[in-house]
Amino acid sequence: MMTLNGQALLAAPVSDGWFERIIVLPGKLPLAILLLMFVGTFIFIRFSVRMIRAGVSWWPGNITPGGMHIHHMVFGVVFMIAAGFGVFSPIGDHTPWPEIFAGLFGVGTALVLDEFALILDLKDVYWSEQGRVSVDAVVIGVAVCALMLLGATPLGITDNFRGWQFVAGLVLFHGTFAVVTMAKGKVWTGLFALFIPMLGVVGAVRLAQPQSPWARSRYPAGSVKAVKAERREREVRWFDRLRNDLYNAVAGRPSQ
Repeated sequence: MMTLNGQALLAAPVSDGWFERIIVLPGKLPLAILLLMFVGTFIFIRFSVRMIRAGVSWWPGNITPGGMHIHHMVFGVVFMIAAGFGVFSPIGDHTPWPEIFAGLFGVGTALVLDEFALILDLKDVYWSEQGRVSVDAVVIGVAVCALMLLGATPLGITDNFRGWQFVAGLVLFHGTFAVVTMAKGKVWTGLFALFIPMLGVVGAVRLAQPQSPWARSRYPAGSVKAVKAERREREVRWFDRLRNDLYNAVAGRPSQ
């Protein structure tokens, strides 16, 4: 009998391929399809909007029935709702419907997160510097999905844990560090800390970003920590340059 723990993989026949042993037998095929459709849709939609932005004559333009521009996140919301209703319907547990709904959810998630900045700011900032938040959201979504595909679980909770007291304590301990890290403006680190708890400890003890809720409430103006946080924020680090170059290549350069 196959289970979802590490012993299940050892019990798989040696003749099975790695995809069968790592993805299919542990029941991760829907998640793998979701990730594949998520990444593929994001690449396609970014290619599409860049072609529209460049004014390529033979590429279809924006959807504007009656003069009203319909953003692609609208279609993403519809796809996500349809996938959610479908997976909880009577056919949601019968192959191939879980895989189909997972793929549909991946497509919808990519379309929504690609315009996450528009939802956050409630205005069209797609090609502005603020629009980079959308790319951050997509990268985080892909990373979290990939970690789950590799076997990581939120806050390290597995089926081997018994007793709600232990689980509640684990969630409270690691969750607190993750929340503090995000309150310090380190959203990426805080989200990854939900899967790699030690990152939360590191993020929680490090200096907060100057515009973060933590800094505004706990770093008085002119204090040593406030000055140090401002100075560190002005430094252009190699990671920031690499991130900007990568985002420009994938998502397009922001408008001046």
